[in-house]
Amino acid sequence: MIPIVMIAVLLSLTLLSEQGLAEPPGVARERAAWAAIRNGKLEEASRLFTEAIAARPDDAALRLGAGLAEHLQGREGQARKVLEDALHLDPKLTAASLLLGDIVYRQGEVDSAIRIYEVALAFAPNDPQLQSKLEAWRKEAALHGSFQHTLNSHFTVLFEGPAEQELAAAALHALESAYWRIGTALLAYPSNIITVILYTDEQFRDITRSPSWAGGVYDGTIRIPMREALNHLPQLEKVLAHEFTHALVRSLSPRGTPTWMDEGLAVVFENGDLRWAEKMVGKAPSLIPLPQLHNGFLILPEDQVPLAYAESALAVRVLMDRSGALTLTMLLKDLDAGQDFATAFDHRFTFSYLEFQRVWYEPLKAASGQ
Repeated sequence: MIPIVMIAVLLSLTLLSEQGLAEPPGVARERAAWAAIRNGKLEEASRLFTEAIAARPDDAALRLGAGLAEHLQGREGQARKVLEDALHLDPKLTAASLLLGDIVYRQGEVDSAIRIYEVALAFAPNDPQLQSKLEAWRKEAALHGSFQHTLNSHFTVLFEGPAEQELAAAALHALESAYWRIGTALLAYPSNIITVILYTDEQFRDITRSPSWAGGVYDGTIRIPMREALNHLPQLEKVLAHEFTHALVRSLSPRGTPTWMDEGLAVVFENGDLRWAEKMVGKAPSLIPLPQLHNGFLILPEDQVPLAYAESALAVRVLMDRSGALTLTMLLKDLDAGQDFATAFDHRFTFSYLEFQRVWYEPLKAASGQ
């Protein structure tokens, strides 16, 4: 995602250049729309940008703002359309190209994303974000161009060559099993075919730039390092189920899901055996507060990451045991509708999020004698 601050600064410069002149129609709404984005009022931002565009239909910067508002609400189809309109009006609007290319890439259209950035680079040849992303995407496209694939009605699996054919078949079987097992539990299924790419360990690190502890990545595409997977099929099945769960959660709620809930669901649906997590949480001298696990685990010290996964899985299991998996599905849909997490949580459960943070782990600590 393109940082909000960077685009906000760009628009601020546009507005500053207009000071001292008669204010064009819609500028007040534009200022209010950007303020709404900064304050997390995304539906309001979309409405204000739409009204400002009606007053100034040829202003590409307004469509950039509208596209960002749609993107932040997970409405990528709408975001893509309005950003394309912005670039039709002003092909030099680099921020729109950056955001559009990123959206298109995450939808699995690497070649299209490359073309968007190549056009943008002609207008901004020294932009470092365009240059670095283009280099990475071209490398990825060249690699994938040599891959073979196997598919069914729900998944397309890419793999390097004939030697990986057996592994790809095993992965497709495991994915289909996960599709029905996890989808049935949550009463939800992804609407689109999911692309899965099997890499060597070196390819995986080079393409994803993920930390050493990552066993897979979902960024719109499931990416898995093979790691002699044919000799460890149960581990491969766990990883694929984990990443498929991320894909399913993203389809239900493209925004607003705390990392602990996203990762917790993924770990729970790996295979359901959380004894390792119970031991880890029970023996931990102190736990990481759930609010600190809202925005990713990359900011944590590496030695705390296993505890973060353990806490997340057990917290999700508590919720499922108390209210059922379907309640979590409804919560995710509430987030997609624009509710903040605490409000959606309080609505769906008979206890508040604040109360849950205080008590979810107490039985585990009591069982461990702490």
